[in-house]
Amino acid sequence: MGAMTRPTLDPAVTATVRAAADRVRATSGPRVGDLVESALLRTLTDTVTVGEDGTAFVITGDIPAMWLRDSTTQLTPYLRFLTSCPPLADLVAGVVRRQLACLDHDPYANAFNDGPTGAHYDPDDVCDDPHVWEQKYEIDSLAYPVTLLHTLWRATGRTDVLDERAHRVLRTVVDQLRAEQDHDTSPYRFRRDTDIPTETLARDGRGTPVGRTGMSWSGFRPSDDACTYGYNVPANLFAAQALLAVGELAADVLGDQPLADDARALSRELVAGVEEFGVVGVPGGPDGRRMYAYEVDGLGGVLRMDDANTPSLLSLPLLAPDVLDAEVWRTTRAVVLSPANPYWYSGSAASGVGSPHTLPGRVWPIALAVEGLTGTAEDRVRILDLLARTDGGTDRMHESFDVSDPTAYSRPWFSWADSMFCELALTVADDADARRS
Repeated sequence: MGAMTRPTLDPAVTATVRAAADRVRATSGPRVGDLVESALLRTLTDTVTVGEDGTAFVITGDIPAMWLRDSTTQLTPYLRFLTSCPPLADLVAGVVRRQLACLDHDPYANAFNDGPTGAHYDPDDVCDDPHVWEQKYEIDSLAYPVTLLHTLWRATGRTDVLDERAHRVLRTVVDQLRAEQDHDTSPYRFRRDTDIPTETLARDGRGTPVGRTGMSWSGFRPSDDACTYGYNVPANLFAAQALLAVGELAADVLGDQPLADDARALSRELVAGVEEFGVVGVPGGPDGRRMYAYEVDGLGGVLRMDDANTPSLLSLPLLAPDVLDAEVWRTTRAVVLSPANPYWYSGSAASGVGSPHTLPGRVWPIALAVEGLTGTAEDRVRILDLLARTDGGTDRMHESFDVSDPTAYSRPWFSWADSMFCELALTVADDADARRS
């Protein structure tokens, strides 16, 4: 990729960020606006490096690797400015190019190094590729770059990123999702010498047994924890949405109708699999009420929960709006935001969704932001205020914090959480503009 350098912010980018923060100040007060301005600038100056080839490498914050998921979600609040601020569109294009290069190199990996450095989360993992930080296969690692590419194209009309490599990667995404509909024939294995069961896969790296469902198998969740059951429902619905994007790009830009047809057919298969196996009864609820499970195995195993990391069940209107069942999702939301979800926590400072990835009693700012973004305008105002009050005195969002003591938190610098806070604040400003118009 060549030498990497920190980008010098274009004056247009700085002006765009400050104007956005001023909108937030006018709606939500000076402190929230200051938090937004600092976070938007910090992500651009401290997590992004640009290579001589124009690609952009994005670290998560406190980990020196690029996750395909995080590098997309960290850009969320900037996507509204793609048409009004061309330098931001150029940056997003640089990230997309790097993501496509990563997928072209290894579509099973979730996190990559900035070149063949040989750095690994665990040097003893089966995968010893010097480009790969970690090779935990997660469906969202395929879907997020596709949706970012599609968003860039729809917003700007630019097709320079849709080159031969992009075409090849889109084909790979479809082929891999289809191949993992029958995981027993897959070559993928993940083994780690650890006593932590969520850090490795059972059955000598193959994962727990699954039956064919029409859904696509995933070894790990968006939290990077191993799936209890191999079919993660929100990830499959997100993939189904991403496949619709592949279909549109293939048909309208690349002129590849067979790829478009295959992507759309696979999207329908994933949705049908979810409808048949992933929609289940509500525990303890009245007969007939149905909700999305978090994971299933096609053999009778069902996991009713939600996790803070996206794609989550709570986030489906944001990530899979064209493929979800709205009524089923509304019921699911009510379950997720209640004690029926084993990872919903409530304390004196906050209530919300946590994760088995962090300590019990910890809620995630990402999940709180998603709760607001998928809720009402009143929900958004309430949760924005809550997040601003629970930063532990650091002026930053964290991975998680204790629901009764926000000064007890994990990850002092987590750019994804910062970005979701900014997206929530900007949406609150949008709501205010809508009320005035």
